Amino acid sequence: MEFRHLGRSGLKVSEISYGNWITHASQIEEDAAHACVNAALDCGITTFDTADVYAGTKAEEVLGRALKGQRREGLEIFTKVYWPTGPGANDRGLSRKHIMESCNASLRRLQTDYVDLYQAHRMDIETPLEETLRAFDDLVRQGKVLYVGVSEWSAEQLREAARIADEMGFDRLVSNQPQYSMLYRVIEERVVPASRDLGIGQIVWSPMAQGVLSGKYLPGQPLPEGSRATSEAGSGFIQRMLKDDVLEAVQQLRPIAADLGLTMPQLALAWVLQNDNVSSAIMGATRPEQVYDNVKASGVRIEADVMARIDAVLGDVVIRDPELTVAPNPRP
Repeated sequence: MEFRHLGRSGLKVSEISYGNWITHASQIEEDAAHACVNAALDCGITTFDTADVYAGTKAEEVLGRALKGQRREGLEIFTKVYWPTGPGANDRGLSRKHIMESCNASLRRLQTDYVDLYQAHRMDIETPLEETLRAFDDLVRQGKVLYVGVSEWSAEQLREAARIADEMGFDRLVSNQPQYSMLYRVIEERVVPASRDLGIGQIVWSPMAQGVLSGKYLPGQPLPEGSRATSEAGSGFIQRMLKDDVLEAVQQLRPIAADLGLTMPQLALAWVLQNDNVSSAIMGATRPEQVYDNVKASGVRIEADVMARIDAVLGDVVIRDPELTVAPNPRP
């Protein structure tokens, strides 16, 4: 496993990280979740990403139990705040009240005294950004959070956060967590250049386009049983990727992967890691063998001519619209 700095910070993270958005406490049972986490640890993954809202707060609990007993200093644990975690009017958003209460709850569920990275899961247009950044900074001063980041923020929002942080003496954001894959490249035109300027690194989610880039979904064929496309948690999100023209283009990536000695999932992960603004690519798994296979993408270098071949194969099916500053189907 290779490691990269998280943005311009001193923190190093495994360039492939383990995430539990749809899997833990939702798609797989706890024993299987623990087996996947153990596989990740065996492979040298030290960076684990979750959120308070995943599986209605249960995903954090599962991850906390799975990591219990590990050397805390050898892990980087990330979580997020924003989406509703209760019925009350203040059980959501990025107000000072919700941030403070949600952070304390996340620490209890994760069974840790601090998280390495605390992320604003989306922008909250109803709360002054100064209030959000001050609350984050206070958590850093309290030692409950080491670094702060965001997820799916636009270039303009990242620049404004940096301006406020500099004016008020707050810790700057070190990361952004956007969707990014061979099929979804919205961040390339604006978010990545702004992030480079600001010292922000990308922790990308869905590098395999929810499994579409694994090649297991075939044009004109029934969806595989037990796949994310047939699960209640993931089916709504993946539908827009299951068009025949997309699936046909993806199948044309097989000879490219074979020429590189890679599986299709390995190619997908390796592709996002060619972007030097990507600090880590989040991988999910339902079986340990997926972890053992996919981590082999770490350290792979893809030459420019091969990257051009990939672009030629995917052509018009790639989503690049720079006006899409957040995912069209945002994660709950």
